[in-house]
Amino acid sequence: MGVTVHDRAFRFLQPAVTLRDMAGYSDPINHAFAFAAKHHDQQVRKGTRYPYLTAAPTLAVILARYDQDDSTLVAGILHDVVEDCVRDGYTTEMLHRRIGDKFGEPVLSTVLAVIERRYDDEGIELSHLERKEDLLERLVQAGTQARWIAAADHLQSGGTLLADLRRTDFPEAVWSRFTAGREATIHWYRRIYERLVEVGFDYSIMEELHEVVRSLEHYAGAAARSG
Repeated sequence: MGVTVHDRAFRFLQPAVTLRDMAGYSDPINHAFAFAAKHHDQQVRKGTRYPYLTAAPTLAVILARYDQDDSTLVAGILHDVVEDCVRDGYTTEMLHRRIGDKFGEPVLSTVLAVIERRYDDEGIELSHLERKEDLLERLVQAGTQARWIAAADHLQSGGTLLADLRRTDFPEAVWSRFTAGREATIHWYRRIYERLVEVGFDYSIMEELHEVVRSLEHYAGAAARSG
């Protein structure tokens, strides 16, 4: 039998384990890694051949660098899993059965506070733009743990985008992956950063996030000047 994406995921995760401490990550974190790897198996990042599941361990490493607790790391690892489930129309009961029963209701609640919802509180389906606005509004009421997930998630995705731009001679091919386009995508990262500042999320991770936002804006400005 050949090597699967799932197998490669665990090879990728091994160096990350040592970042926590010499004993490795806890059982709940390892369980979350395995769960996310199985869920994302065969998924690739849009417009690339890179395994999508690398996002989960990268996000966990970011949170571990800032000494976040196990519950926060588990929530971060499962962020994209829950977002996929919500996008696929999972009911509240299905989410509790798939995530809450396995990892605890607090973990599920933390993730739900900082993902884009498909429906609002009245059950009305939200447009792409409305989902973004809804997330920004919910960040006001979100707890500190949830805000850590939001900051780390956008640091990870923004950093990945920035890395892709830096290593290509064809930046428009990178921007073509995003439905909203270059300007709206970069503006979104700026809005997330500013909303976290507005709600008083004053931690050192914000310096990293701000640098990513400014770097993306620099690339956009350079592209506009060359165009």
